[in-house]
Amino acid sequence: MKKALLTVFFLVAFSFVSFGQKVYATKYASQAQVKVYEVKYESQADLLVYKVSYESQANNDGKWYFVSYESQAQKKIYFVDYESQADVKVYFVKYESQAGWKNRSKMHFFR
Repeated sequence: MKKALLTVFFLVAFSFVSFGQKVYATKYASQAQVKVYEVKYESQADLLVYKVSYESQANNDGKWYFVSYESQAQKKIYFVDYESQADVKVYFVKYESQAGWKNRSKMHFFR
């Protein structure tokens, strides 16, 4: 019984860790899991994104690490040309402390 509980505990604990956002930008929309539109103003965004320098800094609260290869990514995104095509609208911020969700109803796209 203890072994089963311990196993469940670790599965739950590590499932939250796996939400780090290692992102790969695809060349084609059909390759992407999420379609993203970069807005011009912070107030228009669903998610404020900060590009981190190390993958260990990435998380599901707007801190993205862009990987070089599709196989390394946790999420494959495609930058669309029009806002109406997007699943999530993002704005890239200058400071890490600014990153985060403004529209939490869209979080499921990055789970």
